[in-house]
Amino acid sequence: MPVKKLIKIKGLRWWIVTLVFLAAVLNYVDRQTLSALAPTIQADLGLDDREYANLISIFLIAYTIAYLIAGKLVDRLGTRKSTLLFVVWWSMSNVVTAWAQGMKSMSGMRFSLGLGEAGIWPAASKIVSEWFPSRERALAIGFYTMGATIGATLAPYIVIPLAEYDYASHLPWVNSLFGHGTGWRMAFLVTGLAGFVWVIPWLLLYRKPQDSKFISAQELAHIEDGGKDSAEANDPAWTWGQVLRFKPLWLLLIGRLLTDPVWYFYQFWFAKYLNTGRGLDQSQLTITWIVYAAAGVGSLAGGWFSGLLIKRGMSPVNARLVVMFSCACLMPLSPLISSVTGLSMAMTITAVTVFAALSWLINISALIVDVSPKHSLGTIFSVVAAGSTIGGIIMNMIVATMVSGPSTKPLGFLDQGFKTLMGPLLEMVSGKGYGPWFIAMAFLHPICLVFLWLGGINRKQAQLS
Repeated sequence: MPVKKLIKIKGLRWWIVTLVFLAAVLNYVDRQTLSALAPTIQADLGLDDREYANLISIFLIAYTIAYLIAGKLVDRLGTRKSTLLFVVWWSMSNVVTAWAQGMKSMSGMRFSLGLGEAGIWPAASKIVSEWFPSRERALAIGFYTMGATIGATLAPYIVIPLAEYDYASHLPWVNSLFGHGTGWRMAFLVTGLAGFVWVIPWLLLYRKPQDSKFISAQELAHIEDGGKDSAEANDPAWTWGQVLRFKPLWLLLIGRLLTDPVWYFYQFWFAKYLNTGRGLDQSQLTITWIVYAAAGVGSLAGGWFSGLLIKRGMSPVNARLVVMFSCACLMPLSPLISSVTGLSMAMTITAVTVFAALSWLINISALIVDVSPKHSLGTIFSVVAAGSTIGGIIMNMIVATMVSGPSTKPLGFLDQGFKTLMGPLLEMVSGKGYGPWFIAMAFLHPICLVFLWLGGINRKQAQLS
């Protein structure tokens, strides 16, 4: 009886990272649904800007907690099972948000969304470490991160039409199902259900390279790049004590705490800035596609350029730092965004700074993969990324205080906590508008670059080799 020959998929690693890219698209569409529809949802549920800020902070607090758990889950369950778990969890969380009735229920659902969405990023970093040699990793990271920016770009074009559709006239049964706020509720339902479609190709295609029946021997040899990475992956995973004694973890954690707030601002607050600071209405906020398109190009360009430097003989860590230096030189343009008069010029400058911010983010993420042992990469990445969300929470509360001034409602526990920790700073910026934050964004990346260099991040890969 003839033996059936198994089909080998050419360039399978790029098909794998394409699935990760699509997961990132869904991740950011689900995340950005709230911010894209913020004016409508705030009016419908009676939420002021501080309550909107608290929804963001609740999401980021859950994100931080999930990062600390998700990395260990990835290292323990493996990339296939853990990624499946994360996508299903956040998709279901987005679906049930369609039934939110006020601040409390919306907070619980955003918390659940944050618990699920964080996990994809340590899983993605480990997928890249398993499926790509070092010279291709930044490009692969840039590619799947571009999925996040494309998701953020698409979100307004998907959710705003869903929210504005006349369900009462054309789909009365849907309108009777949800009643008040049917439009924005349908936006959460439809975008959440898309995640369950993604699960099908993931289960069919994904295995580790050594276990895949679709990979060719040539591609497997290319991925293993001499066998060093494959051998290292089989070493025992570090304990929490070993992870926390790893100095690059703290350098990169603080680095992301300082610089990731720039990207969080563009995700959660820039549409509101255009609405209140530039006078754009809900339908005009689709212009934010420019921001996310620039972010997507920056993601690819940053990964491609550092990969090119590696191919020309530069060490991976130094290649990342060269690109990050170039990015840091562009960030001082940030204050011009709020000071120029024309919207077109403001959006052009925004595109340049977002391009730089995402090129930076790709390379600082690749640094984590470069300097960390593969057997504990998921855990190390997740702890570093927790610094990112802590920075995002701090940014969120500062910006909320800047734009809203003193609260007209009783302070919630988040506001009380931040007032205790950062009272003098919050009083100093209260009611100042967005301008001070645009100034602050000019300095965060240059300060971080100096910190990483003085901390000796460029010497860490040599110590691991």
